Parts: sequence; structure tokens; C-alpha cells
Amino acid sequence: MLALAACGGSGDGSQASADNAERRQAQGGITGAETAQGTTQPDAVRLAHQATFGPSEALVADIQAKGAKPWIVEQLGLYRSHYRLGGDDAPDQNTSRTDFCALPEQQANKNCWRDYYSSEPLLWDFYRNAVRNPDQLRQRVALALSQLLVISNVEVDGTYGLRIFYNNLLNGAFGNYRDLLRKVARSPMMGEYLNHVNNDAAAPNENFARELLQLFTIGPCKLNTDGTLAGGRCTATYDNERVRAYAYALTGWTYPAGGANRWGCWPVGANCHYLGGDMVPAGGTLRDTQSRKLLSGIVVPAGTGAPVALDKVLDSLMAHPNVGPFVGRHLIQQLVTSNPSPAYVARVARAFNAGLYVDIGSGVKGDLSATVAAVLLDKEARSASPSASAGRLREPIQLFTGAIRAIGGNTDGAVFGFWQGEALTQHAFRAPSVFNFYAPDFPVSGTTLVGPAFGIHNASTALNRMNYLTMLFDWNGAAPQADIPGAIGTYVTYDAWLADAADAAKLVDRMSRLVLGQLLAEPGRTKVIEAVAQFNDKGWPDTWREWRVRRAAWLVLASPQYQIVR
Repeated sequence: MLALAACGGSGDGSQASADNAERRQAQGGITGAETAQGTTQPDAVRLAHQATFGPSEALVADIQAKGAKPWIVEQLGLYRSHYRLGGDDAPDQNTSRTDFCALPEQQANKNCWRDYYSSEPLLWDFYRNAVRNPDQLRQRVALALSQLLVISNVEVDGTYGLRIFYNNLLNGAFGNYRDLLRKVARSPMMGEYLNHVNNDAAAPNENFARELLQLFTIGPCKLNTDGTLAGGRCTATYDNERVRAYAYALTGWTYPAGGANRWGCWPVGANCHYLGGDMVPAGGTLRDTQSRKLLSGIVVPAGTGAPVALDKVLDSLMAHPNVGPFVGRHLIQQLVTSNPSPAYVARVARAFNAGLYVDIGSGVKGDLSATVAAVLLDKEARSASPSASAGRLREPIQLFTGAIRAIGGNTDGAVFGFWQGEALTQHAFRAPSVFNFYAPDFPVSGTTLVGPAFGIHNASTALNRMNYLTMLFDWNGAAPQADIPGAIGTYVTYDAWLADAADAAKLVDRMSRLVLGQLLAEPGRTKVIEAVAQFNDKGWPDTWREWRVRRAAWLVLASPQYQIVR
């Protein structure tokens, strides 16, 4: 599947000077498919798959007219999506002896746990925003960051706290990675998930410190700038003594003020449980006061308070040579390809380290707008002839949204939780562990390649991908549930395609060009056209055109060419 034929085309649509073009090429930028009008249709489709939740005909036309770089720059300035649904902080204001959901005023709310403790309201917002809103790149990058800086409703609850955490990822998607790390480190949701809120200064829990190093910033092995192992083997970036030093340095944080309960606040110096903001410095003896030696030659002096110590922690991580290739490779894998070349990783790492890609970015190390631009505008992302190892398996979230956006439809998101999300083992906001839904180095069986999303792909989930398409196109989607705010269910409409339905080949080819950037490969194309043409006015006198569209959509979207993003 990973060796499918290339999808074609590229370009950034800019009328750059020769100097700027030379500079772009030096940074690995777009090299061969610029046109006076913008970019080619195949490359517009490819960019839509990389930077959005799926192409629509209007989106592809927009990218094609503007060109890749101008479209990306425009996206960097868009901010429409937020998480809004779900309950407020009332559970953390409950001072009675009765559990919140058992209070008399909640007796009529059969969905109290769902609305006040679960991530389901966020899931509704997520899919509504992904299908409808124009700030597609911000949402895609926030999703990628959520799979790096992981928390999960499987382990922690509090709808209003989850809402704040994921809004912070949306807000910081194009900001600076250091600033985002600060928000994550001070998040009470992360504090609960990885055990560093109200941490014991005498014997601190090391969970957050370890994952901050291993999963969020530098990884366990020393790296070259191109992401390869320094010296050709894994040399540890830290040892357990260094992890403990970070754990001590990160003590002294408690919940923000605002919570109340019937027992009072505990331990001494801590605030009561509350998720409505950033953690604050704790009083009492919760803060370690000894000198701690970190990485990159950084030392936390004895007697340092929690805010300054956090600055020292961030200094040490942002100064580490691993952080650029580590974060850069993650974004490449999430947006473009599972197996980037070392040269590609190096170019993206240089943009991260410089805080600048051509003229995009602030010039400060860790600028994510520059890093994202480097990922998407690199010649390996925009190449009309991807290598045999290029591409990635489309993860379930992007299958859910891509089918609706391509054919035309809408969703309230409800079906993608405990039904489709569980069936395809990617229930948004409920990763099974801090290691995300899948590992970044999951091996593709029978090859030397890695395919992260293959970690949740097996015989069952492969069939459930087809079952999702059957639900959408054969069962008319999912009906709205009366107890969900703004419920509309999940559905697609076929009006935009009916005019071409009389010609099965024209219909299939139009759909293929939209979602594949090219025609279906033979002999599959011929077989699909034959299957679509089986619907005619003799057997289906009133609905044959619509059923041709339904069948074409199912077959094109079920094809290996669609399931693998190239």
C-alpha cells in the first residue's frame, strides 16, 4: 500500500524573486510546479490532505488559485475554532456531603457525568469544527500537538478543565513551543494526569519529569540534527539521576484558586481541586529548595521558587540539540509522511531552531508557524514524484472527516465517540496512555518502514473502516440524538454530484480527482465504473442517480489509494 503511485503536482504560487527562489531551494522548499495561477490540482489535493481534515472541491480550487505558500500564510492567520460545549466548574464548587451528580438540581440531568466530567462535549465541538470551520491548518496542528503532549479522559476527568487544555493547544498551534510547554507544565489537567500537582518535595513523583524529557521534548537517545542517532547508536540523553533532578525542580505547583469542597484543601500549602486556569506556586513545604543540575549545563540554584525553576527547566530543554529534530519529525509524521528522509528532518529542525522559514516566523527558536511552514512547503511534501517510502496511513479521525467533507455533509460529532471512535480505536481525547493511540516507530509488517497509524490498524479495524463508509452511504448516516446540544446527526448530501451521475466514468473520475488528485489506478478504475453503472433507471427508476453517487463514494473512499495519504 505504501508503494502506491505518486499523486502528482506541486507549487507555492508566489511570484518570488530569483533570490527568494534560491533561498527557498536552499531550505528544501518547493521546486518545480509553480504556475502563474497558483499550484496544480493534484498538489492542491495533496496539500489539503496534509494540512486540513480533507479536500472539498471548493477548498482545492482555493488552494489551486492562491498557491501553496499564500494559502498556508492565510491559514496561519485564521482562528475560528474553540471548544465551548459542556458543563462549567460547578463540581469543584460543591461543598455538600452529596456527590455533585447526585445533588437535587442534577437529578433531572441523566447526562451529568457526560456533561461535567467526560470529554464527549469536546468531541462534538472537535468534529463540528473539523468539518465546518475554515481554520483547518490550526486544527490539524492542534491535533498533532495533542498526540505529542498527551492527556486522556481515560485517566483524568473534568470537562471544563479538558476544554481549557485543548483550547490552549489551539491557541498555541502557531506560537512558540517553549510557551506551549509552559502552559502544558502548568496545566492542572496535566498535573493530575502525570502526577505533579501538589507533588511531594521530599520524594517527588517522577512521572511528569520523565515524560517531559522522553515524550514531549528530546526523546531518550541523542540525535543528530537530521533525526538520526548520534554516533549511529542510542546514547542516552539522560539518566535516572537527571530525571529526579527535573522532578525536584518541578515541585511547588498547586491548583489555581477557586475550588471548594466539604473536606477543605489538602495538603498544607495547597489549593483545593480546581481546573479553571494555570497551576500556581504552592505554599508550605511543597517546594524543593536544593540546587538541581539539569541538562544543557543549566542549574537551578538553591532556594529558587517554582516559577523561576520552571524557566530553568524550559531553558535546558529548548537549548538541547534534540528538541528541533524531535518536534520536527513528529509534525512531519503527523502531517505529511511516516518515513521522512534525514535531510527533510534536518531542514525542518533548522526552521525550528531559527524560528524562521524563508519569511515566515518570528526568528525565535521554537516558532511553530515557521516549523509548520517548513514541514508543508518542503520539497518532499510538495514533490510531484514522492519516493516509494513516502506517505502515511490515513488515521481514523481523518477518514471520518474526509468522507463528509469530500462528498458534502455535516455532523454533530456524536457518532465518532463510543461508536465509530471505539470501533476504529481512535476515540478523540481518550488515548489509552501517555504514549498516544500509537507509537511513532510502529513497524509496518514485511517492510523496513515505520507506520505509526498501523499501530491501531488490524483485520478488525480495516473492516470497520468499510463499515463506517457503509453507515454513511448505505444507512444514511446517523440520526440526531435529542439529548445532544445542537444535534443534527451525521449525514452526506448528493445534490452536487447528481449532474454527473448519468455518466458513470465521469462521476468516478471527478470524485477520484478530488480525493486522490488523480484517477483510480487500473484495473480498479474500470471495475469501479462497472459497479457504479449497475444502478440504472430500470432497477431504480427514481433513485438510480443518487445510488450511483453513493456507490462511487464508497468505492473510491475505500480504495487503498485513499487510505494511504501520499
